[in-house]
Amino acid sequence: MQLECVFFGPFREDTGETTTEWDTDGETVRDLLVELEAAYPVLEGRLLDGDEESLAGKTVVTKNKRDVRHLDGLETELQDGDVYRLVPSVYGG
Repeated sequence: MQLECVFFGPFREDTGETTTEWDTDGETVRDLLVELEAAYPVLEGRLLDGDEESLAGKTVVTKNKRDVRHLDGLETELQDGDVYRLVPSVYGG
């Protein structure tokens, strides 16, 4: 399935990407974040905590503008065409 991932603040600067079309066979947000950390080593440990059981720090991930913490968290199911926004904990206003 194909998703859109949008990076904000330091994530954008560190990956060199604003938006990327992402092809995945993953099923959950956790799967997506594991893939992104593998593809962008600079993000390792910044999306997921060390045991991959929760988001790292105060990182915010939204699915189609809804915070995944208000859905099923890391177990939120991925769907073709979803837009995921990744916002680091130090970014915002």
